[in-house]
Amino acid sequence: MTRRILIIEDDAETAAYVRKGLEECGFSVETAANGRDGLFLATDGGVDAIILDRMLPELDGLSVLKAVRAAGMTVPVLMLTAMSAVDERVRGLHAGADDYLVKPFSFDELHARIETLLRRPHETREETRLVCGDLELDLLTRSARRASREIDLQHREFQMLEYLMRRKGRVVTRTMLLEGLWDYRFDPQTNVIDVHISHLRKKIDGTNELPLIRTIRGSGYMISADA
Repeated sequence: MTRRILIIEDDAETAAYVRKGLEECGFSVETAANGRDGLFLATDGGVDAIILDRMLPELDGLSVLKAVRAAGMTVPVLMLTAMSAVDERVRGLHAGADDYLVKPFSFDELHARIETLLRRPHETREETRLVCGDLELDLLTRSARRASREIDLQHREFQMLEYLMRRKGRVVTRTMLLEGLWDYRFDPQTNVIDVHISHLRKKIDGTNELPLIRTIRGSGYMISADA
């Protein structure tokens, strides 16, 4: 089966050069000259790998990458950029890039990196960022943010929020929390869950924000951005 590569690159000469080389290697190639068109093609399905420029018009490469990952897509992404600083590469990797190639580059190296990415079992890719509405949880930096507000979480609070966000939109029972976070196989007959949920809710759900953590009477708790 012919593998499909999407190139999101605003420099027409670079895009044409890479497209020609990949097609000569037997790939089916599509191109987009800006971030919005690229994101549309990326989320349309059927893409085996994405080559993504860092600096793009309309929607920059990092924003495209974050949107692709937020949509739950595990397609391998190779970022191309003229920005060679280490912190820029780290930002790209934290946002969900699988590899990074600095311009100018050789086509042979790009081809080798794409072939390597295509051999990886991306269906089991580990999440590094969880999202629920405007709430983001970064599992690499162990930090939380809601819109522009940083949220200071204690270790157990972070664990509880991660547990809830991995089950976004689903009811989480007290028994599930006791087993998942405290490794209890019995009910200790304490209000430890209620206390931690209360503290977490105060930090996550400000007075002027949509409540995300819900109490499901008689069942447990749920985190959801649905009104």
